[in-house]
Amino acid sequence: MKKYSFLILFLILILGFALRYYRINSPLADWHSWRQADTASVTRIYVEEGINLLYPKYYDISTIQSGIFNPEGYRFVEFPIYNLFHAYLVKLFPQYGLEYLGRLLSIFFGLISTICLFIIGKKFWGDIGGLLSAFFYAFIPFNVYFTRVILPEPLSVCLGLISLCILLSYLDNKKEIYLYLGSFVLSLAILVKPFVVFYVLPIVFLIFKNEGIKKVFLQKKYYFASFITLTPFALWRLWVSQFPEGIPFFWWMFNGGNIRFKPSFWRWIFAERIGSLILGGWGLIVLGFGMLRKNNYTPLFPLIFLVSSFLYLTIFAQANVQHDYYQIFIVPALCLVLTQGVLSMWYQKEWDVLVARFVLLFSLFVMFVAPMSQVKGMFNINHPEIIWAGEAVDKLVPKDALVVAPYNGDTAFLYQTKRRGWPFIDRPIDEIVNLGADFFVSVDLAHPQTREIMQKYEIVEKTDSYVIVDFSKPKI
Repeated sequence: MKKYSFLILFLILILGFALRYYRINSPLADWHSWRQADTASVTRIYVEEGINLLYPKYYDISTIQSGIFNPEGYRFVEFPIYNLFHAYLVKLFPQYGLEYLGRLLSIFFGLISTICLFIIGKKFWGDIGGLLSAFFYAFIPFNVYFTRVILPEPLSVCLGLISLCILLSYLDNKKEIYLYLGSFVLSLAILVKPFVVFYVLPIVFLIFKNEGIKKVFLQKKYYFASFITLTPFALWRLWVSQFPEGIPFFWWMFNGGNIRFKPSFWRWIFAERIGSLILGGWGLIVLGFGMLRKNNYTPLFPLIFLVSSFLYLTIFAQANVQHDYYQIFIVPALCLVLTQGVLSMWYQKEWDVLVARFVLLFSLFVMFVAPMSQVKGMFNINHPEIIWAGEAVDKLVPKDALVVAPYNGDTAFLYQTKRRGWPFIDRPIDEIVNLGADFFVSVDLAHPQTREIMQKYEIVEKTDSYVIVDFSKPKI
């Protein structure tokens, strides 16, 4: 296996890339397009107006995100490292298009994460363990889709796993440079998405286990490493606090609706998402065997990593219940525990070997096949009319015009217009016009509000799918 491990890893990466390349050129109107559109909007504005990492902007100027009118369109969520890479790619290769390059960038980060899982798995179980860990990360259908989306999450996971590899090397050789380098990479991961801070918990556990809690607290290097890790994020949050209009509501993420530990919490997180969408039901058998630690052959690191993932799911309960893409962060831990489960089931000697291995292989088969139909649906574009309407707006409406594009607050429609404006009518339409709105575009022609606006203002273009109205030309 050692002789061919890198060849097998290369084949895993090639096939993993090929799977993620599926429909890579499709318009940005697939699953979670509203969140992808927010990220892509920041990149597009960077390309058009210049890159300024301290002032990321997007198209939504309404009150829907923060409760405050946001005329500059500030977007203060993650530090825009992903958008920096994305914008430079678009500037270098404009012929390929923003959506194509954004997905390609996420695929690249996903493949780097696959290599990191190989390195971590190899450390604990040798080449077979490394290849299994990489295999799971590369081919779990849920992860295939969510490592080719235009979101910062694949970058954050990638940086988090790189930091884990570096910090595990520190535990092996005790060279402080690895501690500081790993802490720096982790600080970048946290800047992109602070959820990845949970990745450090298994490392902290191993440090306490190897050196003792008292000894750790007496060493200055760990305080310095913590300073390196947390200071950039603290400075970023201090900076963005000056722009409350650009900070979306976030308290709901913790326990909105008091959902934590209610039956619906267990159903959506563990039955629907982890159990069905990610592990296809039968993968829970392998995961369960991976959680059984019998001897030194089953290391603690993956189990502590899984516990830290459970803490993440628990603390950010409502976010994980409401949106499936938040589970991107727990996939690496699941892959490592699945690897441990495969090895435990394959080499166990307590039950009939053939039966145990048949159950293992059948469980893995169902785990990969069962979620495919659901994940495949995530690639679909269910409302192409927003694309047609957006193309019409881009052709007929001035570039600097402010547009009202109501779509239940979903910014994917506004993104298609390539114009700043409102994705939701958050006040009387006359007030929005007074705030500077120039045009109205709708794909819901039967909506009473759409009909009212069509009666009051001149129609620029109307089809069976959309209507564009000019607010500057009221009907007499």
